[in-house]
Amino acid sequence: MTLFGTIRAPRELIFGAGQRDALGRVAARLGRRALVVTDERLAADADFLRLVGQLEAAGVEVKVDGSTLPDVPVETAVASAEAARGFAPDLVIGVGGGSCLDMAKCVAVLLTHGGKPQDYYGEFMVPGPVMPLIAVPTTAGTGSEVTPVAVLSDSERQLKVGISSPHLIPTASICDPELTVTCPASLTAIAGADALTHAIEAFTAIRREPVAGLAQERVFVGKNATSDHFALTAIGLLWEGLETACTDPGNADARAKVMLGATTAGLAFGVAGTAAAHAIQYPVGALTHTAHGAGVACLMPYVMAWNAPEIGPELDQIAETIGLAAGADVIPAFTSLFARIGIPSSLRELGLAEDRIDWVAEQSCGISRLIQNNPRPLPPQDMRRLVGAAYHGDIAGLETN
Repeated sequence: MTLFGTIRAPRELIFGAGQRDALGRVAARLGRRALVVTDERLAADADFLRLVGQLEAAGVEVKVDGSTLPDVPVETAVASAEAARGFAPDLVIGVGGGSCLDMAKCVAVLLTHGGKPQDYYGEFMVPGPVMPLIAVPTTAGTGSEVTPVAVLSDSERQLKVGISSPHLIPTASICDPELTVTCPASLTAIAGADALTHAIEAFTAIRREPVAGLAQERVFVGKNATSDHFALTAIGLLWEGLETACTDPGNADARAKVMLGATTAGLAFGVAGTAAAHAIQYPVGALTHTAHGAGVACLMPYVMAWNAPEIGPELDQIAETIGLAAGADVIPAFTSLFARIGIPSSLRELGLAEDRIDWVAEQSCGISRLIQNNPRPLPPQDMRRLVGAAYHGDIAGLETN
């Protein structure tokens, strides 16, 4: 095997308890007029207001936009950018969960390059660098603080859509696990399960021939030496910390492990990409209106079982990382962990109607950039089988193929 790796990351990544207090100094080096993108709840939060005070004390003029909605409807990003033009920001700061960070990314693109979000759907469609962008996550899950992706909801397409470009990677990210302490157990579980799915899919993605220029042709190149390092690190951290963070929310060590796990998972899938679990979740989420993290984690054991004939060495490495005896123990272990933290065990439990299985399978096959990243092919008949198994809770049926 030819050793090949690539990584894309913020210019500056700061991690640790209390590091949010560096925001003013970090921002002052990047701009003088900051648009701070968050949601309505956080905009009134005492910790958030203290961060705004730090920015102002550092000589940065601030405009707060608290209009972020879950899953970032396209029209809200357009409205946010339009409302900010009169302020003429030279810096965008996203503070909040993944939706707030994705909103900040999209607004930075629109303020820099104009147009509408639809102009940038897909890979490498952002024509050049965007204005400086700082990410301050308050949940530990999406990894958006380090990834080249912004995910939005397009009501016309009735699906989530993505803008994927290295230009979306924040200039600086400040990851302070103390900001996650107030997250309720359900949100901690869903976000952390999302991060674990990112890490697993990045580590088990297809490995492409490392031809020169691969990373310039694809935002997501498949698994590689550097993404593998970050993915395994993330899997280990999340295995150690996620359940404790859910059951003992004040546990600082667990919170730190989960946030660092989410960030390193983002570094992994930001170049390796995700695969079938994410492809299937897009139509499932559109129908059930359930949390993205719950959907991908629900699907992950079934996708791993389908991929098992192609990912034996990776399962063995995961087993070693989390202290299991053999690769065969990995899928049951993750299935059990997800159940313990409240992730639905089947698409039926997630709320999918049985008569929509065929539609979900058809739509999933159409998300080719993710299906092509899956280590085992999924032609339509096999996708229908996989979605059906996930609906009925039949992992055993997939393991015998």
